[in-house]
Amino acid sequence: MKYPLFLALILALPVPALAQGTGVTLGSVPDGGSNEPVEITSDQLELNQTEGTALFTGDVLVVQGEIRLAAPRILVEYVVLPDGSLGNDVERITATGGVTMVTPTEAAESDEAVYSPLNEEVVMTGDVLLTQGPNTLNGQRLVINLATGTGRMDGRVRTVITPGSSPE
Repeated sequence: MKYPLFLALILALPVPALAQGTGVTLGSVPDGGSNEPVEITSDQLELNQTEGTALFTGDVLVVQGEIRLAAPRILVEYVVLPDGSLGNDVERITATGGVTMVTPTEAAESDEAVYSPLNEEVVMTGDVLLTQGPNTLNGQRLVINLATGTGRMDGRVRTVITPGSSPE
C-alpha cells in the first residue's frame, strides 16, 4: 500500500471559485506522517484469506499521527495474484456508512470513500463536504488524482469562501 486511505484523503484545499462539475486544485499528499504507526480500532475484525479481505466494523477509527479517519465499516481488499495467492499490495480500501477524515487543518466528509492505491485515486461520493478553516466545498462526487494533486467535484457544487481567509 503506497499511501494509507486517510493520507490519501488529506486535502490542502485552496478553495477557488468553483462551478458545477468543475476542476479542483488540491494540495499534495504529505508523506511525512506515513512512517508513523497506524492504529486501527473497531468493534470487530473479519479476515477472509480466501477472498483476500479484512473487514473492520463497528465504530472504526484509524489514527496515524495527527490524522484520524472514522467510519462504521472499512473493507481492505488485497491484490490476488494470477496463481490465486494473495499479494502484499492493497487493491482497494472502501470506507462506508458515513466517512469522516480530520487533520489539524482540514476535514472531509462523505457517505463513502474508495481509495485505489494502485492507480492513486480516491473517489468520495454522497454528500461530499470539504472544509478548510471557514471555507467549504460540497457536492455529490469528488475524484482525487493523488499523482497530480488535482480533483474534480461533480453534482450541484456549492462553495462558500469567507473573504480575508487564506488557505494554509
